[in-house]
Amino acid sequence: MGQAPVVKIALSGYYGFDNSGDEAVLQSILLALQEQGQAQGVQIEPIVLSANPAKTSAMYGVRAAHRMRPGDLLRTLREADGLISGGGSLLQDATSAKTIPYYLAVLKLAQMFGKPTFVYSQGIGPVNRPMFFGWIRSVFKRCAVVTVRDQESADLLGQMRLPQERITVVPDPVMGLPLRADARGGAGSSGGGGSDAAAPASGRAVRTVGVSVRFWNADRSELEALARSLALLLAARPEVRLRFLPFHLPSDEVASQFVIDRLGDHGARAELVRGIEHPQDMLAQVAGCDLLIGMRLHSLIYAASQFVPMVGISYDPKIDQFLHRLGMKAAASTSAFDADKFFEEALRLLDGRDQWAAASRAAIEALKAQAQLPAQRIAAFYKKQPF
Repeated sequence: MGQAPVVKIALSGYYGFDNSGDEAVLQSILLALQEQGQAQGVQIEPIVLSANPAKTSAMYGVRAAHRMRPGDLLRTLREADGLISGGGSLLQDATSAKTIPYYLAVLKLAQMFGKPTFVYSQGIGPVNRPMFFGWIRSVFKRCAVVTVRDQESADLLGQMRLPQERITVVPDPVMGLPLRADARGGAGSSGGGGSDAAAPASGRAVRTVGVSVRFWNADRSELEALARSLALLLAARPEVRLRFLPFHLPSDEVASQFVIDRLGDHGARAELVRGIEHPQDMLAQVAGCDLLIGMRLHSLIYAASQFVPMVGISYDPKIDQFLHRLGMKAAASTSAFDADKFFEEALRLLDGRDQWAAASRAAIEALKAQAQLPAQRIAAFYKKQPF
C-alpha cells in the first residue's frame, strides 16, 4: 500500500489567547482529525492560526502561524489544502462588531484561493446587526461542510436564508475530548489541594465543588449573589470544599478571588487553582469534582463529558442552548440570580450525583460519539480528492 496522502489544513479560531475553553476546542479538533484521518487513510497536517504561534506549536506539536499578520495569514492559506473555521462562538457580534468580519474574511480569502472550507461545530450568534446576514449566507453557501453545535444556531442560519439541508447539528467538539491516560483528576497540580480533593462522591472526608466564574455585570451583582449561595452550601455541608478553576487567564483568576474574598470565614475552604494551561489538565481538574458550578460554557461541557453534574449560570444564550441538550436549565442568570434557590439546586445535584449521572448517561454518550462527525466528514472529503 502507498503512503497516505498528506493534506494540509489551516485552522481558524480563537486560539492562542489563554482561554481554556477555546484551547479545548482546538485540542479536540486536532485529536478528532488525527483519529478520523487515520481511520480513512488520510494524513492530515494542521496549521493553526494563533495569536501566539510559538506557544500553540509547543503545546500541541503542530505548525502554527500568526492570525493577525497579513503575510503569515496569506502564506498559510495559499499553502493549505483547505481551511477549517471553528469551533466556538466565532460568528457573534455581542463582544465586538469586528469579530464576524475577521472570521468571515479568513473564510472568504481561502475561498478566493480556491481552497475547500469547512465550518466546524460553530455556535452562531447572537448576530444583532442584520447587515452581516447576507455576508454569512454567501460565505457559508460556498463551504463544503457546515456543522453547528446546537439547533438554535441552525435556526439562526435559516433566518439568514441558508438552506437547512446544508447544515448539520453536532455537539460542541469538546464533548469528545478525552482525559489523558495518566489523568487522575484532583487538585495536585494546583500546589495546594492534595489528593483528598479528588475523593469519590461516596467518601465523606472531602467533597469537591468546582467553580468557574467570569466578570460580566459591571456592579458584580451576579458574583455577589453566587458568593452568598456558596456560603450557604459550605455552611450546610462541612465536608465540601470549593475548587475555583479560571478558564480565561488572567481575568478569571481575578473574578475567582473576588468571590473567595466574599465568603468570609468559609474562604478557608476554597482554593484557587493556578497555572493550568493545557485543556486536558483542566479537564482532569473538573473530572475530580463532585459538582461543577459554571459560568464558562466549556466548564459545563467538561463536566458533562466526565459525568459530573453541573449548575449553570447563564450570561449568554450558548449556556442555555448547551444545557437544553441535556434536558437542563440554568439555575440563575446574570440578570436574575436568586441566591437561595441557587443554593438549593446545587445541594440537590451534589447529593444526587449518582442519580443524575445515571439519568444523563445515554444523552452524554450520544453527544460524545457525535462530536467526531465533523472530522469524519472532512476526512471523507479528502479521501475522495485526487492527489
